[in-house]
Amino acid sequence: MSQQQQMQLGAKERSLFAQIVKHYESKQYKKGLKCAEQVLRKSPKHGDTQAMKALIINAQGNTDEAFVLCKEALKNAMKSHVCWHVYGLLWRCIKNYEEAIKAYKFALKLEPDSQQILRDLALLQIQMRDYQGYIQSRRTILQSKTPNGQKNSNYRLNWTALAVAQHLAGDLYDAERTLTTFEETLRSTPPNTDNEHSEALLYKNTIIAETGETERALEHLEAIFKSNLDRTAAMEMRAHYLLQLDRREEAEKAYRALLDRNAEYRAYYDGLRKAMKIEDSDTQSLKTLYDEYANKNPRGDTAKRVPLEFLQGDEFREAADQYLQQMLHKGVPSTFANIKALYSDSTKRKTVQSLAESYLSNTHSPLANGSAEKQVNGDEKSEAKQPSFDVSVLYFLAQHYNYHVSRDLARSMELIDKAIEAQPDEVNYHMTKARIWKHRGNIKKASQTMEKARSLDERDRYINTKAAKYQLRNDENEAAITNMGKFTRKEAVGGPLGDLIDMQCMWYVTEDGEAYMRQGNFGLALKRFSTIYDIFETWQEDQFDFHTFSIRKGQIRAYMDMLKWEDHLREHPYFSRAAISAIRIYLRLFDGPKMNGVNGEHKDVGANERKKAQKKARKAQEKQEQIQAEKQDAKKTAGTAAGADGEVKKEDTDPQGIKLVQTTEPLVDAMKFLTPLLEYSPKNIEAQHVGFEVFVRRRKYLLALRCLLAARSIDSSHPLSHEQAIRLRHTLKSLPEPLQPQLSEALESEFSPLIPPDADLSKLNSDFLAGNSDSAAHVRAFLRTRQLLDPKSADENQKDVIRTLALPLVSLEDAVSGLELLNDWHAESRYRNDYMAAAHERWPEATVFMSSKD
Repeated sequence: MSQQQQMQLGAKERSLFAQIVKHYESKQYKKGLKCAEQVLRKSPKHGDTQAMKALIINAQGNTDEAFVLCKEALKNAMKSHVCWHVYGLLWRCIKNYEEAIKAYKFALKLEPDSQQILRDLALLQIQMRDYQGYIQSRRTILQSKTPNGQKNSNYRLNWTALAVAQHLAGDLYDAERTLTTFEETLRSTPPNTDNEHSEALLYKNTIIAETGETERALEHLEAIFKSNLDRTAAMEMRAHYLLQLDRREEAEKAYRALLDRNAEYRAYYDGLRKAMKIEDSDTQSLKTLYDEYANKNPRGDTAKRVPLEFLQGDEFREAADQYLQQMLHKGVPSTFANIKALYSDSTKRKTVQSLAESYLSNTHSPLANGSAEKQVNGDEKSEAKQPSFDVSVLYFLAQHYNYHVSRDLARSMELIDKAIEAQPDEVNYHMTKARIWKHRGNIKKASQTMEKARSLDERDRYINTKAAKYQLRNDENEAAITNMGKFTRKEAVGGPLGDLIDMQCMWYVTEDGEAYMRQGNFGLALKRFSTIYDIFETWQEDQFDFHTFSIRKGQIRAYMDMLKWEDHLREHPYFSRAAISAIRIYLRLFDGPKMNGVNGEHKDVGANERKKAQKKARKAQEKQEQIQAEKQDAKKTAGTAAGADGEVKKEDTDPQGIKLVQTTEPLVDAMKFLTPLLEYSPKNIEAQHVGFEVFVRRRKYLLALRCLLAARSIDSSHPLSHEQAIRLRHTLKSLPEPLQPQLSEALESEFSPLIPPDADLSKLNSDFLAGNSDSAAHVRAFLRTRQLLDPKSADENQKDVIRTLALPLVSLEDAVSGLELLNDWHAESRYRNDYMAAAHERWPEATVFMSSKD
């Protein structure tokens, strides 16, 4: 409490104010509010008490009310650092960090020596990556004193925090100097068991190395090597420095010492190869090296597996034969997973297939030490549980023929059935059979088979999640959440789904959203994708906990790695996947039912007509959702306000996502997902494509062009890039009013080299087809573009979609995309039926092409 505010209160009220702070810090909010009311009855305009009351109200979830009260407090006590501090805390709560920093800085002008305000300001500065501001705040903290009069410079964490700030800002020599200065202030050398000191020394060494002075970094490392507690990291750094300094013999010894500790880490082998100057082309020397470690570690895998990548011809066949037989005799389930990376080389793929087939036909030469291998692996009891060699071969070949580059699904199914017949209770075999059904397009049977596999081992969480995933792919949302509920906390608020969200189980939330999206339940789909967005927001916010914790615990290197990871957080595939799906839903909500059949190209309809169509769609959506709401709420979102573990949850006022789907500005809502997607995943071509779709609809043509050019720089031959380029030129030609001169000039300077303003778009489209007539995806892009340029070609376009099924390279995914295109066009039933019949004939097991009779 500020001195001026303190003078306004009597002794009793000052005591009550101290209790308010104490109750707030211990999260006893009701008691804190009671004390605040007592003070305010005596002093109704006491700003500091109003501010603390606002802070408590905010903690209870009433942020708007808290802001109103805090602003009132500021009016009553404009020169109170407490009020400004609380004001900053409120802004931080709603993640407006710029305003929070302003409030903190104003509070510091009023109370420059406040340690708490300084720490809060420093936290926001590192969160915002304001490194220069962070340096200034940490230096101020270092030079100040604690409330009890002790110097902050006596504590290592304050020196370390300043060094981290300087390091992040690129001031490497200043960071090193800061750490050295603290070391010089130590009156005695810390004991060898001091982990914080050991970590600080290694962190200092990494800073020296980043300056480029490798020789000095090595000298420093040698000086601290014996006393350092993280021996593995020190050995790795030493080996790396020696290699950089071209001290080959010492580097070789260093990497061999590392391999003696861990012979399964491939990076050590790579370092040893470089130290020994063994070229990639010198396969004989490489083989000798790996054979040496294979003999030293007969039960190891890396030294036996890596040579398969560089050996060729008979040498590869011999090594692969030995490796496969050893693994299959042991019954190692992951044998195929270890081998399939070699399949990028067609010769090696054929060799592996030939070897495995010879095992199956018993025409191979058994290993001379095959029995010895078994003895090394374990005792007789463990051997009895392993599958026989013949069954292991069946399982391996089933996976081989199920793999996309060597696919023969009929052969794969035949082999896995034989393996299941030999060992009907083996979970892995049933899982592989489910994958085969999936690749044949029969999602229903795949789900049923995976569920059968789950029933064979109900205690296994992995197979449980696989079964739930396949059920979601078959749009069985209820069955999936029931399965997942077998491994969630029973007392969790919100039931199984609530626990999965609390545990940030992104794969489930994403798959659940995509299942609802396929079913047309856009409300729940958007709800799930928004949950993914919120999870990433939480991860971003969680940094606050580590800014202080990591420095205090001395885990500096791990902390620096975390900061680097957080800077690229939204590059994560799950964020991209959820964001792209959400944007596509918003595009469909914007387009509504009025489509001209060109990939979502919107016809300008009257505002009243659009509102009527949207209102009708929303009512239908609400009706469908309300029918299932009670049932779904009971299973997924039911629960008390607090669980058995005492956790309090905010009530979800929109569990079905109705408010999300009823948005009046779908393109604005789409930007919430699109902005971070384009910023952090610029090399994702799908992100650029959906960005184009959003910007075209928002009439932001320059931004749409940039997305188009970015997509073409990633893959210039992508069919959608061709379609969007012609769409953009067609749109610019068809504008009712010309663009502003500056905008038009900027557009044409970048777009004209791609498609000149006077280009014949129909001819460009025909030329595109001529060069890609054997690709179903490119043909569909041609047809969508022709539909745009010539709406009268609708009948011919629908017939041509059917003809794509006759292309020799057409895949099941292509066929599904063709059906979706006909649905988007609202094709006549006769064309759709003909397409379904032709596709069913080619893929008889595919669920999507089965009629209701099937």
